Amino acid sequence: MKTLRSLYLGESPIDFPALWRPAVMGSVAVVVVGLLSFAVLGLNLGLDFEGGTSYEVRAPDASVADVREFVADLGYPEARIQLVDDDIVLIRSDVQDPMRAAEIRDALTAGLGPVVAFEQVGPTWGEEVTDKARTALIVFFIVVALYIAVRLEWKMALGALIAVAHDIVLSVGVYSVFRFEITPATVIAFLTIMGYSLYDTIVVYDKVREVVGRLGATERYTYPELMNLALNRVAMRSINTSVTSAIPVLSMLLVGSVILGAATLREFAVALLVGIVIGSYSSLFLASSLVSALKEREERWRLIGDKVRGRLAGDGANDSATRTRTIERSDVVAADTRAAPRRAPGGGPAKRRPTMTAPSGGGVPPRPRKKKR
Repeated sequence: MKTLRSLYLGESPIDFPALWRPAVMGSVAVVVVGLLSFAVLGLNLGLDFEGGTSYEVRAPDASVADVREFVADLGYPEARIQLVDDDIVLIRSDVQDPMRAAEIRDALTAGLGPVVAFEQVGPTWGEEVTDKARTALIVFFIVVALYIAVRLEWKMALGALIAVAHDIVLSVGVYSVFRFEITPATVIAFLTIMGYSLYDTIVVYDKVREVVGRLGATERYTYPELMNLALNRVAMRSINTSVTSAIPVLSMLLVGSVILGAATLREFAVALLVGIVIGSYSSLFLASSLVSALKEREERWRLIGDKVRGRLAGDGANDSATRTRTIERSDVVAADTRAAPRRAPGGGPAKRRPTMTAPSGGGVPPRPRKKKR
């Protein structure tokens, strides 16, 4: 809390470059875990993607093991059994034949309890939804990459895309590890996550471009130092945006899902909540560190870095936070001493008083002529 207050007041800048390496290593480890879970366990795809039949049976006296045994006796031991509520059991199978699905429904009603919800989706519909979701993701990446490359530069476009891919992989990994069901609402949430993550990243990049354009010409600061200054200036904005965005999502998750029991809201809210947290993290640490590493390889910034390091070789102000504070002070002084137009009390430009200069001959100036009446 003290760090957030200091960051909000601008009293103690955070040394972001010192945190980039552990943040990247932690992200790589989590991504590897998510990919392994995806490869081993796979995804819990919803009925809209796989096709099949689902039944919601009201069976207050039956456990999941009892339901599994009953469904296995019907000839479907691979059916998925899930306890949705205290007395509602969700049964999903790959039955495609409508006649056979109706027979299973009657058997469940007779053996377990009344079927309160029944849904059947063909495999063609599932393949169509999957193809459209994949196409939407590809088009999204292409359009965003072109826009950022034209508006900013290709290095920032690459950093933004890698950060978005990181957010999607982590979100999918969370769904794979905890076996959350992926539905079309989840895909919509993933697209929302991508847009939110890109918004946060572009805000950071725009501030970096502003800082570099104002202080980069002085050749007194390295690119990571300018990036650190930009991050300290937008960090509280990102945190505030994340908090204000997470509050309604958390309310939707708790009230809509837990209290009211709306499963669709739970699927959508979990993806959004995970994406908001991961998106803010990736824009401040991953996207910025990647662009900084790419820019340091440029000839201009490499030469500037050598000059700065040579100048600070015997100086004790090598800490990035100290340098950030120094940059901020110099930036404020430069802004205060910048020439500004004088204003008259009425709001218009003030007239400058003429300055009296002595004649070049060094004598007494002549008397002014009298005006003729």
